[in-house]
Amino acid sequence: MPDDLQPEALRVELTELGDAFRAYQRRPQPDLAVLAELHDRKARAFALWADVTGDASLREEAERAAVAARTTREMDANRHGVPVGGDGPAVERLLTRGQGVHARNVLEHVRADSPLPDAEARLAVLMLTLRAARAGTGNVTGQDLSGWLSSDAERVLQELVDVGWLLLPEDVTADDALMSRPEEPTQVTVPTLIPSQPRPFFFGKVTRARLSGWAQKVVGDRKLRKKKAGPATRLLAVYTAAHSRPDGRLGGGGEEGDGLALDVVASFCGLRPEDVAEHVGLLAAAGWLAEEADTAGGRLRGRLAERVLPLSGLL
Repeated sequence: MPDDLQPEALRVELTELGDAFRAYQRRPQPDLAVLAELHDRKARAFALWADVTGDASLREEAERAAVAARTTREMDANRHGVPVGGDGPAVERLLTRGQGVHARNVLEHVRADSPLPDAEARLAVLMLTLRAARAGTGNVTGQDLSGWLSSDAERVLQELVDVGWLLLPEDVTADDALMSRPEEPTQVTVPTLIPSQPRPFFFGKVTRARLSGWAQKVVGDRKLRKKKAGPATRLLAVYTAAHSRPDGRLGGGGEEGDGLALDVVASFCGLRPEDVAEHVGLLAAAGWLAEEADTAGGRLRGRLAERVLPLSGLL
């Protein structure tokens, strides 16, 4: 930047902008909204600089900065699950859109490939799959297992071992696993997820932890616990959260219309389609789904309650 650049206001703005970008790089945590504003400032300043000097390369740099501002703002909106320029406060989401896609892939894998058909087993398969998704192994505690399955935990765990879907360490029984504490968890193995085998999905360590934490927040929801929601109801809570749009509406719309196919929902939850309505009512009573949810015409229609919007899978 020339020392004698005029007007003076432009020279000051370019100097301050360079300082602002350097300060941003020193931030301990990124803030995409701040970064987008910096790109906007750069676009305006370089466009004015190009007007002053007639330099085409400066004009191109201004255009690149404008594109960077839009892209950064879209990334920020995607992270929060709201449209760019949307009205109202942003909802802090637990998952990004990309992680929501991974969550739905895991749920479809559990729906199609669970080794046992009942809801208790499907819930255990879901949670253990998320623990072992990357390496084929994962740690669980007795508190985990009893929190997911209550009094059925030992039976379900033993059934998964008996069919060969789950391996426990040598000399460790299902009862031993239920006694394991956080400081000494039980390492379980899911053979179909070992990296040497063909694998149903791929994601990194951060995404695995985020998906596992998301599912734990759903099945451990305080109001669901208070209503003593069983495994099928908790699975329905997971499925509706994963298959909701940023505003909470279920399903992606488009050619299939609003809502979710009832037979697919029922298959994931280990239910008959005609039994889903009962569990929809339980979710509405727990403040998980808005009360207008219904299962007419072979589709589950409705929306997440506002309190659980942070758990949306962001279709």
